[in-house]
Amino acid sequence: MELIDDEGRLFGAVNVIDALVVLLIAAVVVAGAAFVLTDGPAPAPETDTTYATLDVGTVSPYIVDAIEEGDTHSPDSASTLRITDVHLTPQGNQTRVILRVALEGELNSQDSLTYGGAPPRLGRTLDITTDRYQINGQIRDVGDSDALATTQQRVLLSSHVDAGTAATVTPGDEIRLSGRTVARIENVTSYATGEPTTRQLLVAATLTAHRQQDRLRFGGTPVRRGQTVTLPASEYTLDSQIEQVGGEFGLGATTTRTVTLRMDEVREDFADAIEPGMVERTGDTTMARITSVKTEPSLIITTGENGSVNVVDHPINRDVTITADLQLRETPSGLTFKGEQLRQGSTVTLDLGTVVIEATVISVGG
Repeated sequence: MELIDDEGRLFGAVNVIDALVVLLIAAVVVAGAAFVLTDGPAPAPETDTTYATLDVGTVSPYIVDAIEEGDTHSPDSASTLRITDVHLTPQGNQTRVILRVALEGELNSQDSLTYGGAPPRLGRTLDITTDRYQINGQIRDVGDSDALATTQQRVLLSSHVDAGTAATVTPGDEIRLSGRTVARIENVTSYATGEPTTRQLLVAATLTAHRQQDRLRFGGTPVRRGQTVTLPASEYTLDSQIEQVGGEFGLGATTTRTVTLRMDEVREDFADAIEPGMVERTGDTTMARITSVKTEPSLIITTGENGSVNVVDHPINRDVTITADLQLRETPSGLTFKGEQLRQGSTVTLDLGTVVIEATVISVGG
């Protein structure tokens, strides 16, 4: 039997054209089945979210005003950053910005999150670009919380300011940055100094501090004794030294001690102006009261023509020993007078109204 007969039929039974059509349809069906079974769309990659703390550093006020919780940034199609918490602190004449951000990205083969093509490692710098601002910050911490670790920390601050500023600082004053309260003045006491236009302030304040690697910071400053912090209120700015952190430091809790003071080689007319009963007051509080004054000529040493050494009274200068009752404050580091440490050999300043004296502490009574 011929394969194809005179009428074009395959084996004399099936038309060749019809057979080719059937084979073509069968081939398409087989190819489609193979595609479905072997080349289907890949499953969507797994994603995850972690939280990181970004230290943006100091930023100009107009940029700080634009930063808000909820702002987002996407470095690529697979990664998204969203700001979840904002922490501001003053630093000099600028504002330091600390952000908590949510980082969403794909999981790699080790089940680690990848953001912007790399893991969110400590120290890595991340950009944030929105339609209103562009900033960047370094990763300081990674964890599961969407909020920053902040603490309301009470501190005792000391600063020297002009008399006008001293009169302006008031309990209840708030330090605000971009509408956020970052510190609050709880109590304040003003003391006279040796300069008639200068006052010393002791300020009890509460700082909204940020905890980083178990260290408490206010801006870039560690919150510990001896550090300096800046508090820019609406009507004044205090550059203050931290005297005490935490604990009880009621500014009104004082003790009165009898202190012996001495001034050497002062002019006679100046010595005569100091009298028992003179006082220094701050408001209604008596800070110091002179109880006794002993004046004697200062001594000078001369050499005679024969080489002899003579000790004689100075014709003008006087040595003055003063006994005074001072209002002192007890602190963990010892007694203070007007915020300064009081110990043997230290110097105190008394503003007695008609005269201001600087004297050396000889002894402190019980």
